[in-house]
Amino acid sequence: MKKRLLVLAILGLSVFACKQPQKELVDKKPNILFILVDDLGLNDLSATGSTYYETPNVDRIADEGVVFTQGYAASRVCSPSRASIMTGKFTARHGITDWIGAKSGTDWREHGRHDKLLPAEYKHALPKSDISIAEAFKANGYITFFSGKWHLGDEGNYPEDHGFDINIGGWDKGSPIGGYFSPWNNPKLSNREKGENLTVRLAQETADFIAQHKDTTFFAFLSFYAVHGPIQTSKEKWAKYREKAANQGITQSGFKMERVLPSRQVQDNPIYAGLVECMDDAVGVVLDALKANGLEENTIVVFTSDNGGVASGDSFSTSNLPLRGGKGYQWEGGIREPYFIKVPWLKQSKEIDFPVTGADFFPTLLDLANIDLLPEQHMDGLSLRPLLEGKKINVPRPLFWHYPHYGNQGGNPSSIIREGKWKLIHYWEDDSEELYNLINDPGERNNVYNQNQELAKSLSNTLLNWLEEVGANYPNPDNKYNDELAIQRFKNTVEKRLPELEKERLDFLDPNFSPNNDWWGSKVTED
Repeated sequence: MKKRLLVLAILGLSVFACKQPQKELVDKKPNILFILVDDLGLNDLSATGSTYYETPNVDRIADEGVVFTQGYAASRVCSPSRASIMTGKFTARHGITDWIGAKSGTDWREHGRHDKLLPAEYKHALPKSDISIAEAFKANGYITFFSGKWHLGDEGNYPEDHGFDINIGGWDKGSPIGGYFSPWNNPKLSNREKGENLTVRLAQETADFIAQHKDTTFFAFLSFYAVHGPIQTSKEKWAKYREKAANQGITQSGFKMERVLPSRQVQDNPIYAGLVECMDDAVGVVLDALKANGLEENTIVVFTSDNGGVASGDSFSTSNLPLRGGKGYQWEGGIREPYFIKVPWLKQSKEIDFPVTGADFFPTLLDLANIDLLPEQHMDGLSLRPLLEGKKINVPRPLFWHYPHYGNQGGNPSSIIREGKWKLIHYWEDDSEELYNLINDPGERNNVYNQNQELAKSLSNTLLNWLEEVGANYPNPDNKYNDELAIQRFKNTVEKRLPELEKERLDFLDPNFSPNNDWWGSKVTED
């Protein structure tokens, strides 16, 4: 009922607005193009420092917009992060704390991981009691469009059930079932021709929507399945990046052990590089569509990712150095993201170092569109409009992350608070904590907890009190945990999995490498 009343109130405002001349309405309310990439790390772009991957189209957004150098995803894995973008809430508050479909409780034992805890329960769909960002824009006269990965609920909780007028390709799956080349298996996206590229197809669908609705006001959300595994590319792109890796110098070793899994230390995977470039090609398709339809000057463009690059687990695709870890990890490599916002009428090509998060997009975009904010909805988000206009935000606010789960990337069940330059991690296996000064130590190699115990205890109290306030779920000890089996599993990882990864890496870089006859299934991984 509360949600319905809020939506009706917004609709009332929009009806009043629609009585104004159409040109005035369009001038006042800009179009929105939101581009979300899956599993793209902070340093996976040439704009953010990669000397291996090439991303000229994404670089255009960074060059013409504002780069938030302290941009964060709301989670270290996809579904929770995406739910925070949609709701403006941190993960512990909206309740989706793991990727939807991950096992929890005693079911976790089925993986044979031999972990100390049983992961917490979590919500398996975007709550319908929330007003989604799409519903907020739709209530204010926007045509709403979604293309690509959803992974926020099964049938009945698809994009069209949460405010999107059009849904192309969004369903419950979190990876491209069938791969990146047609024929794929997606009930929301037809197969047209054999070998068609999924990433480019989603961009073309978005470009077609833009052309068809150029005389309206739209909110378009392009959510790539790329660069999630299975990592795949064309033979031509593989050859280009294999040669580039060879020219830059191929090291014999590319991995180091993290706490439980190997972690990639170099960016030299030619298959992943081709997948990144294909994503960039697709971004160029939609940017060109804005230009071709005369919409560049009245369209806000957002570009970001849902979690860090995959350094461990999945496809072991990329390195996030100098940041530690990657997707699934509690360190910066797991949650720091490219975070670009281009507002054409704000001609400020600069960097902003204020810490921001995925929950901030909801109020920021409403504010930029001159739509009344919904503070009871986007409770954890903060409008960044003042920063984009060259002003300061002096309101201190901590950022919170809650991941009471294990994953297949090697991270630990933990919760995080960042306040100012300080980041504290609370581990649920043993209630131990780490404290990092992110200004002096962005790579999180020097735990300064013992030197700052009073500060650490204050941050810890703030974090734990907040979790209690929002009703967070927690993991529980597994009474069947066997330390000997856990030690044996780690030993097998070091003695068997690590050498296999090193061999596979060099195989990918071998001039004679050929994964299959059609080059459409270069590397298959678990979801």
